[in-house]
Amino acid sequence: MTAVKKLPVTIMRGGTSKGVYILEDDMPKNHDDWEPLLLRLMGSPDAKQIDGLGGSYSVTSKVAIIKKSSNPEADVDYTFAQVSVDKPLVSYKGNCGNISSGVGPFAIEKGLVEAKDGITTVRIFNTNTNKIIAADVQTPGGVVEYSGDFAIAGVPGTASPVKLKFVNPAGTLGKGLLPTGNVVDTLDVPGLGQVQVSIVDAANPLVFVKAGDIGLTGKELPDDLNAKPEVLDLLETIRGLAAQKLGLIDDYKRSAWDTPGIPKMTFVAGPEDYTTSDGKSIAQKDIDLLSRMMSMQKPHPSYAMTGAMCTAAAAVTPGSIVNQVLAPNTDTQFIRIGHPAGILECGADFRLEDGRSVPEIDDTFGFRTANLLMEGTASIRG
Repeated sequence: MTAVKKLPVTIMRGGTSKGVYILEDDMPKNHDDWEPLLLRLMGSPDAKQIDGLGGSYSVTSKVAIIKKSSNPEADVDYTFAQVSVDKPLVSYKGNCGNISSGVGPFAIEKGLVEAKDGITTVRIFNTNTNKIIAADVQTPGGVVEYSGDFAIAGVPGTASPVKLKFVNPAGTLGKGLLPTGNVVDTLDVPGLGQVQVSIVDAANPLVFVKAGDIGLTGKELPDDLNAKPEVLDLLETIRGLAAQKLGLIDDYKRSAWDTPGIPKMTFVAGPEDYTTSDGKSIAQKDIDLLSRMMSMQKPHPSYAMTGAMCTAAAAVTPGSIVNQVLAPNTDTQFIRIGHPAGILECGADFRLEDGRSVPEIDDTFGFRTANLLMEGTASIRG
């Protein structure tokens, strides 16, 4: 008879992602047992994830594991797990900023953090990146408020805002803001030739390339890219070469297996008019750059929050690929990224001291929303 494990779970939307939130006390004590449990929980590997809680997309196949923190600078510890949809693989490399926006509300709901009347700031230690995130959660009367009038692109309707501040976000790999030591690196891409990229590490490491340098415009939508497997292969090759340059893998051809989540592949262009996935027209004057991200080898339907944090850091780094395409006189407290679902606003507090070419990033920040969808018990067979 097959053993059945009963696991208390909460399903939340965090930003433009959806995931399963779990108290670490309810997880197996042996971390080696986490991967098989999470694969069964989400129904992977299976393109439909029909026998689990996953939603068949990378943005809906995510898990947050949370416990009260012993770190004096944090209230809770949060481990992010990206569960592959079609591979028997769980990646703990890197963080998800969208899922991070649900961690504060979850921690309050579970009694890990005492709510204040008004706004409760939850200090989150992300174990994947060893970084602190401060989440300001709306808690009128000491209760999490999910309803509100704040809208984010990629999510229907409105909700209560959650401000996320990534404190000292640079260097999640332990190698600083520019982990290769260069603002711009040149990669030798088979079949294409030399391509200039910027590999920037803030909140999560990203590799940026100009859309025009790889035959794209920056206006592409996910369906456009999914219809062109040769373009997807090119983007993964560039990402793999960047991962190899970072020392994350020895063979760039193994990137999808050995380091599927980082660095995140991103291509950018200067601001232009474009149309979103739902047919909305975005004017050039309303954005500061065009940007498209990849998530687990597929186009991101909107934009990762950690990606926005890294994009903001790259934007204030003189000479970077992002800095090169950025609209003139961009307000770095209000950088507007044009992505497939609309516009994401973010900013950076930084210092560029005399004689230095690399800024000190004090924090990057942006706003998301979250929603508690379900609390219950998952039955896991296996």
